[in-house]
Amino acid sequence: MVFNSFTFAFFFLFVLAVLPWLDTRRSNLFLLAASVLFYAAWDVRFLLVIAFSTGFNFVTGQRIAMATGLLKKRWVWFNITINLGLLGFFKYYQFFADNLNALLAPMGISQGLPALHIILPLAISFYTFHCISYVIDIYRGQLQPASRFTDFALYLMLFPHLVAGPIVRASHLLPQIAARSRPSQGDWDAGMFLILWGLFKKVVVADNLAPKADRLFALSQAGAAEVVLGTVAFAFQIYADFSGYTDIARGAARLMGFHFDLNFKFPYLATSPSDFWQRWHISLSQWLRDYLYIPLGGNRCREWRVNLNLMLTMLIGGFWHGAAWNFVLWGGYHGALLCLHRAWSRHVSPRLGLGKQVGAFKWSAVPAILLMFGFTLYGWLLFRASSLVQVASFTRALFVPLSFPERAFCTEMARQAFYFMPMMLVEAWMIRRAKTELVFGSPWRNACFYVVLVYAILFLGAKSGEQFIYFNF
Repeated sequence: MVFNSFTFAFFFLFVLAVLPWLDTRRSNLFLLAASVLFYAAWDVRFLLVIAFSTGFNFVTGQRIAMATGLLKKRWVWFNITINLGLLGFFKYYQFFADNLNALLAPMGISQGLPALHIILPLAISFYTFHCISYVIDIYRGQLQPASRFTDFALYLMLFPHLVAGPIVRASHLLPQIAARSRPSQGDWDAGMFLILWGLFKKVVVADNLAPKADRLFALSQAGAAEVVLGTVAFAFQIYADFSGYTDIARGAARLMGFHFDLNFKFPYLATSPSDFWQRWHISLSQWLRDYLYIPLGGNRCREWRVNLNLMLTMLIGGFWHGAAWNFVLWGGYHGALLCLHRAWSRHVSPRLGLGKQVGAFKWSAVPAILLMFGFTLYGWLLFRASSLVQVASFTRALFVPLSFPERAFCTEMARQAFYFMPMMLVEAWMIRRAKTELVFGSPWRNACFYVVLVYAILFLGAKSGEQFIYFNF
């Protein structure tokens, strides 16, 4: 039941039609039932895993709140061990088994770990991180455990954020569940725009760029021009796809009376690696910072240790995305960028008299934006590649002159820009107006813009019905 399907549209309209007739307690129970149905529509077997996670984390959260001293810490480590063990078994067992068996084969050991052909439960990466942050916040005294099991279950399974985020902190969502307010007119305006804007980004931009990116990454070898075109296509595809999903999730939640925080903030206008991670998948970046980087010591250590903390955080963040070496490489690449930028900012930039870009957009920041976008593009090549062999082949191709005439290259880039430039122009307008949600003051302007979006979705959108990229994680 994907967001860009008629099945979800009918499901969501039914939910919106029922909610006004129910009080807070009954509406929460109804939303929990709807979320269970939404999740079960993918594969009813997945319910067993998420039901165990829900019950286990609710009980251990209560135990952590009641325990003291060493027992409190033991409950936390027990909870984290089980959560990560569950994620590791379903998501990473086959990866480790394949790599271990490959290492043992030259030694004459034919069989190490058996192949189990495990089906990855949908959204396990996201709800595992929700569970871990929930119990750690209780341990730190920053959150009281949910008093009702159904409230905690709804926090974990609320269908807008269940499958691919954003990662919503319990301290932010549980109070809204306990005292849910009815959506205001402003919520309806913002919610409708976010849903339509998210669908436009997904159906018109991401799904039309997908074949161009897929064409490149289906090859084992390619020329420099093909690599550049395919990687640019994927860069805007994944941004439109994932930020589009988040916009729909935030809009749907808004129409039901819930508010989710911003998850993307124009990441391709980042001027540095650290700036990029304050703009891209913000909920994950903040989760890694608060529950991994800072507990490792953060930037309170010696310089070598700070760099190690950055590298470990990004390696784990990359591996979280998928059980493949290219994700580890992608995480390590961004970790290296963060370490190098930190060294530059501390030791080189002050000597050159280079100031830090702050505040509103300035034209003087354009060189830094273009340089960072180039670094980001190569990162997406690592992320999307199907193997390390393909990474090596495409990297070599980038050092060879363009493999077909410049005019053809520009023509193809212009075709791709036809899909992503309208999106970028609208979001540039949003920056100029200092808005994170585009809502015109006039109802007539709102209506006209909605008509344009609906027309584009119906008649310019790809007909392939592509699944959202982050559903795979």
